[in-house]
Amino acid sequence: MYRAPVDEIAFTLKHVTGFAADLEAGRFGDLSEDLVDAILTEAGRFAAEEIAPLARIGDETGAVLKDGQVTTPPGWADLYRRWCEGGWNGLSAPEEYGGQGLPTLLAVAAIEMWNSGSMAFAIGPTLTIGAIEALHRHATPELQQTYLEKLVSGEWMGTMNLTEPQAGSDLNALRARAEPAGDGTYRIFGQKIFITYGEHDFTDNIVHLVLARLPDAPAGTKGISLFLVPKFLVGKDGTPGARNDVFCASMEHKLGIHASPTCTMIYGDGRFGDAPGAIGWLIGEENRGLACMFTMMNNARLAVGMQGVGIAEAATQKAIAYAAERRQGRAPGWTGEGMSPIVEHQDVKRSLLTMKAQTQMARAITYCCAHALDMARLADGEEAKAWQARADILTPMAKAFSTDAGVEVASLGVQVHGGMGYIEETGAAVLYRDARIAPIYEGTNGIQAIDLVTRKLPLDGGEAIARLLAGLREDQKAAARADGLGATGKRLAAALDDLEEATAFLMEAMKTGHMATALAGATPYLRLFALTVGVAFNARAVAANANPGHAALVRFMAENLLGETAALKQRVVDGAGSLEAAAASLLGA
Repeated sequence: MYRAPVDEIAFTLKHVTGFAADLEAGRFGDLSEDLVDAILTEAGRFAAEEIAPLARIGDETGAVLKDGQVTTPPGWADLYRRWCEGGWNGLSAPEEYGGQGLPTLLAVAAIEMWNSGSMAFAIGPTLTIGAIEALHRHATPELQQTYLEKLVSGEWMGTMNLTEPQAGSDLNALRARAEPAGDGTYRIFGQKIFITYGEHDFTDNIVHLVLARLPDAPAGTKGISLFLVPKFLVGKDGTPGARNDVFCASMEHKLGIHASPTCTMIYGDGRFGDAPGAIGWLIGEENRGLACMFTMMNNARLAVGMQGVGIAEAATQKAIAYAAERRQGRAPGWTGEGMSPIVEHQDVKRSLLTMKAQTQMARAITYCCAHALDMARLADGEEAKAWQARADILTPMAKAFSTDAGVEVASLGVQVHGGMGYIEETGAAVLYRDARIAPIYEGTNGIQAIDLVTRKLPLDGGEAIARLLAGLREDQKAAARADGLGATGKRLAAALDDLEEATAFLMEAMKTGHMATALAGATPYLRLFALTVGVAFNARAVAANANPGHAALVRFMAENLLGETAALKQRVVDGAGSLEAAAASLLGA
């Protein structure tokens, strides 16, 4: 059974990111370390004692669609009610709308625990949190007044409607249309697919954020607008009224996250209302909807990264517990009676420590990304710009590396369980199945790598990357001086050399117009960058705060995993030619 690793989470939150020093300096007002500890402890209790016990029935029963209505698994709607009553939905939401206004970093730590308890449950509320941020930053005061308080409390939930059958990653192909009604509202028509929690029984209203095109919109992404489309129209008294012309037409049967309803939504076919067309309200400016939606998407990308961390943590705990009980063979040095627990075997130790190390590296990257977002909001001028650039650079790594780690760690968890891992009753397989979607949605991990190389490397003329690399060099020097870290300083120095060489190569390739060469190296470059950052951030914390257990894990990261950077650099620098030469064989040419 999952138990929240509150001590490890608190160490990462306070010392890997530097949050403890911020609290001591009063940068977050009267928020104290004691209060942070209390919030983490209660979040861990809720995740372990209330969410996790319902994960199995969620996977086995799943969500069910009948006559346009979705029923979630037994106990899930009541779980959501208790979750809202605990105030978790509004942890980082604006205080003026009933939220607690706490740092994103603290909310991210809680999101990790929700996902370890059940990824299928946590994904729904996570999208509501993103909708709150999008409305708070871009909606009119009237829309904010009508919807934000109910979304912050969790009384209503939000969704994100981007994907269409012909338009997945390429939003240029969107066909959903919006027609001005002449009264300040719009009529929305079209189909959206893969809409998470598009229909459910948690709340009495659902607030859809929908991308669509106006009749005179320019082609491409510059012609996309964002609209708020509620399931039920809201009366003047703030309560749900008439049904809007939107409904769930079908629900996907998926590899994992079975309890999360993944819906096909139909807008404007005349099923509800006096005339065809779902009634919607513009968010932000016409034809600038993608900028508004990216507020929600960037929030969601960090949250999806936390799905990777949460799944990895749950899989690691399950594998360690099984390895301590399962007995096979006699490990070298075993003096006990009979067969030794498999945790005593060297290969199993390596697998378990690899799982633990990747989980902590992903945790460090995602938490530091959240911390940078918080600091950007607190700072002014150039300091705020520098923190935002740091967050922008870390976001694709937080999403891609962490979700890849979730899959890799869950797969290793199945392997540690052996044949029993392939059997559903142990619970190792469901984590693997659930994890597999995370590298795909909210921008595939390949797209995250492209974003890192083509958009983030050139930030501030390359100065943002240079500042981060300089900071990593300081982390490496601190690791070299620290006790208990073995060859970490030396291994980090070599990894940083690889990273700097790969960075210079990619920037020169883009500068000279060799974009295909740069794109060919994007995915290995992201992993190279993330491995280096993940070890450096953790080493910095250990160097500054004596923690023998954490130091041993960081040494394992550096001496067993960081050597991969040399091969990744080679793929970045030398891989494009062979990629193109072999590509002709893919279609039988």
